[in-house]
Amino acid sequence: MSVQVTVSLLSGKTVSIDVDSTSSVGELRKDAQSQLGIGSSRLMRAGPEELRDAMTVQEAGLVNGDELQLIRKQLEISSRRGSAGFALLKSDGSVVTWGGRFGASDSSAVQGQLQNVQKVQASCASFAALLDDGSVVTWGRAVDGGDSSQVQHQLKGVRKIQAFDCAFAAIRDDGFVVTWGDPSVGGDSSHVQHQLKDVRQIQASLHALAALLGDGSVVTWGDPDRGGDSSRVRHQLMHVIELQAAYNAFAALLADGSVVAWGDRELGGDSSSVHDRLKDVKQIQACSGAFAAILSDGSVVAWGEPENGGDTSAVQHQLKGVQQIQASFIAFAAILETGAVVTWGDPESGGDSSAVRSELTDVQQIQASKKAFAAIRGDGCVVTWGQADFGGDSSSVRSQLQKVQQVQAADAAFAALLADGSVVTWGDLARGGDSSYVQHKLRDVRCIQASTAAFAALLADGSVVSWGDPWAGGDSSLIYGEWETPM
Repeated sequence: MSVQVTVSLLSGKTVSIDVDSTSSVGELRKDAQSQLGIGSSRLMRAGPEELRDAMTVQEAGLVNGDELQLIRKQLEISSRRGSAGFALLKSDGSVVTWGGRFGASDSSAVQGQLQNVQKVQASCASFAALLDDGSVVTWGRAVDGGDSSQVQHQLKGVRKIQAFDCAFAAIRDDGFVVTWGDPSVGGDSSHVQHQLKDVRQIQASLHALAALLGDGSVVTWGDPDRGGDSSRVRHQLMHVIELQAAYNAFAALLADGSVVAWGDRELGGDSSSVHDRLKDVKQIQACSGAFAAILSDGSVVAWGEPENGGDTSAVQHQLKGVQQIQASFIAFAAILETGAVVTWGDPESGGDSSAVRSELTDVQQIQASKKAFAAIRGDGCVVTWGQADFGGDSSSVRSQLQKVQQVQAADAAFAALLADGSVVTWGDLARGGDSSYVQHKLRDVRCIQASTAAFAALLADGSVVSWGDPWAGGDSSLIYGEWETPM
């Protein structure tokens, strides 16, 4: 049976296509690409929802009159805080990698398989690529998720991959979850596999994983003392709508606005001391050893390590009208509805902002390194505080921090993208704080991505400039010329 659909570009150009219901979505996509005259792209329908190539038109539920959109694949740099390298997903669906201790970014052994890649995710020392057909390709240090051979037969029909410090989790179309990587931190979910159905969200502490199911219940695995065992609170884990993780504990937000915590009791896994105050909670944030909850009235309740963010008593009277909270390793910073900022936790790691309090006005956004904060104000200026060698002192570049659009943070440095496409950096010079040797190349930058100790900037011409620790991806010179010029 034939189905007629309309496929359009963002420009408005449209084509009507007749396709057999038994044909694959991939065949439909390629036909649309040919008729509309564009290269590798994604086929989307309202939602937005990407239609995967391996599905048939019938399986995708397409019917006569459906309106689809063809979106050209964009260049995308993949990494994460804690990762030791970068991967560039090119618009043709291939991947270029660089940096990385332990061979984290060496994709040479699987380069032939890295075609039609949809998304790349990074753990601390490995990568996983999701292909258009729902299969997965991995590389990097085997124990941290670079070797998925033991579960490769299960990695079919994957719709999403999540990366954690030393493990990965793939959520399939059928709602089942497949994990691999370091077994001690959640890479082995075999003993709870039968429970992992209709998974909606996965969160990770450093040593365990927690999955939120469609019915509002939670399944946990990994180190039992650090969040992998939720049996103590299992009867309370009902109607959960969101999970949050500290380094050794989890917190679940329930539909009624209450909170359930488990894991290391001293590091956020026990909220009993504030249980009566945890009502009508709207949002939860976590640092390494504490949680902070924003209530509907704009006040904040915290628990966990008192000296590292779990105690707000010194600033409780200031925590009114809180809109959002950001966390460094052991401190919190809250933006109030007035644009002011309130901080608490370890003073040297950003918990004390008194030295810059008068400058913290009309704050729109805050980013955090491990032990410092950077706030973007409404006028495009940036205010920093915390440990100087972690980016807490930006005085050397203060005059340059004008019309800032975006700030990215590595573990010990910051990079700011300005409105004119230039970049300003500060913090630990060896870990991304010094971009002077590539500054002449940092023109017309579109976005910046951070690894643990390096940055990579994607330019408008499709090239990439990186700086920082070479082992963390700070040197992309060896693959110079493997970029592309966007259409």
